[in-house]
Amino acid sequence: MNTAGNTIGGGNWFGHPRGLTVLFLTEMWEMFSFFGMRALLVYYMTRHLDMDQQYASLIYGTYAAFVYFTPVFGGIVADRWLGKRNAVVIGGATMALGHFMMASEPLFYPALATIALGNGLFLPSLASQIEGLYRHGDPRSKSAYNIYYVGINLGGFLAPLVCGTLGETFGWHWGFTAAGLGMLLSLLIYLAGGRYLPAEPRRGAQARAARPPMDRAVLDRFTLLVGIAAIVVVFRGAYEQVGNTVALWAELGVDREVMAGWTIPMTWFQSLNPLVVFAFTPLLVARWMRLARRGVETPLLGKMAFGAAVVGASYVLLGVVAGWSEAHGVRASWLWLAGWFVLMTTGELYILPVGLALFGRMAPEGFRATSIATWFFAGFFGNLLAGALGTLWSVLAHGWFFALMGSVAGLAALLLFVMGRRLGDVERHATVGAMPALAR
Repeated sequence: MNTAGNTIGGGNWFGHPRGLTVLFLTEMWEMFSFFGMRALLVYYMTRHLDMDQQYASLIYGTYAAFVYFTPVFGGIVADRWLGKRNAVVIGGATMALGHFMMASEPLFYPALATIALGNGLFLPSLASQIEGLYRHGDPRSKSAYNIYYVGINLGGFLAPLVCGTLGETFGWHWGFTAAGLGMLLSLLIYLAGGRYLPAEPRRGAQARAARPPMDRAVLDRFTLLVGIAAIVVVFRGAYEQVGNTVALWAELGVDREVMAGWTIPMTWFQSLNPLVVFAFTPLLVARWMRLARRGVETPLLGKMAFGAAVVGASYVLLGVVAGWSEAHGVRASWLWLAGWFVLMTTGELYILPVGLALFGRMAPEGFRATSIATWFFAGFFGNLLAGALGTLWSVLAHGWFFALMGSVAGLAALLLFVMGRRLGDVERHATVGAMPALAR
């Protein structure tokens, strides 16, 4: 089949519309800035600003929560008034400003607020442009989110290595400045490649007239999506400990010495998550495609329940390692932490990217940015929960704390399984013939 004719605007790069490469690189450098700052944040607060651990965890959780809260309103503003392109440009410029503000200690709190506000416009407006690159029925659209997700994780992989190393070696402010430069590069790439992106959809009264009626089928879709989002709130309470309490354990509870005179920088462990995504995404996608060709199609909610269960098991394993280390008065080998990242990320690939793809593909026309923003809204409450749970790090033994996180993720797995049994028909009717995509 000749798919070139199905491309909307421009030719092809690497077998896909050129606009996908533009979105890939834009998101890659935005993620470089986001994860670069996040890799430094908890260490900056506890080691440079001398905050106690409980307060730093609350600040971290609140900031991360608002990163996911502002896209709800940003998606609505983009869909109804600004348009996706204007929202990306304004949001990207605002985020860059916030990252540079992080280099000044008195501007610490305003900087966090500025980044969160800019992210609200940028995040849903960029991802929601992917579907517009393909005509209806183009088979390449089924793998577009997978490619986009690689861009996300490429930025996430590079960020701790570059920003983290600069921050630990030369000073925290150098790391924050590098994150700001990454955001500027993201914005420049988007502006330079604008001609390859889909045309702006109609807004205002014309857009409202073109939207499908809110019939029973559409309401059933939204009911399912809201239910999934509520369960993901619970899951993120455990998952979002990666940059918070897990990072603290990497500093204090892990023997990071590899050879005499050299110790693995604590921020480098944050790169393991995207590295595993690179390695495992092609394997998982190939396996799912082989099963689909044989007529075996696992429901997306089933995949998500399995992923949450794997993440829960990984935390229980980490709890056993941390508990044994504390009982014997030694630090755990860094290999245990590396192995945990492999297992945890494997579970992540079954739930978070699959969930976002489900939101993107089930969204009625005219509500796509708003629907994707709703997925990130679950991250708002999830990160608030994670921040609150993180305060228990100083109260509980570390082994019991990680076991508790495993129980939280396990509860999410159970709820997803039950929802899949009760509302699975809604999912199957809405996504028939669609291979689950991977996106942030």
